[in-house]
Amino acid sequence: MVPAIKTIRPFIGAKNYEISKNFYCDLGFEEIEISHNMSLFKTESVAFYLQKAYVKDWIDNTMVFLEISNLEAYYHQLLALNLPAKYPGVVLKPIITLDWGREFFLHDPSGILWHLGEFR
Repeated sequence: MVPAIKTIRPFIGAKNYEISKNFYCDLGFEEIEISHNMSLFKTESVAFYLQKAYVKDWIDNTMVFLEISNLEAYYHQLLALNLPAKYPGVVLKPIITLDWGREFFLHDPSGILWHLGEFR
């Protein structure tokens, strides 16, 4: 029998650690500094580790799916932040509708691709 799983916390890297930390705080995550080169970013039961580490092939192939309860509201909240103007390299794509639900894409300052979605 598998024990009850409580959370999953991926480790992601940062090309510029300070810029990435500011970016994730702007997204609404709380930062908990663990060491000079790693922080935990969390909101409610969702969390991930941001590392002061950059391996281009790793970053270029990292994708994270984040389920959102009100996709439309969060998308407009991010639009209002004007993240692409504030953070070079950030890309925010419009919401698309798919057979399973809706999603939009957000590239962080390092190039990590976030899928933000809402299931039907």
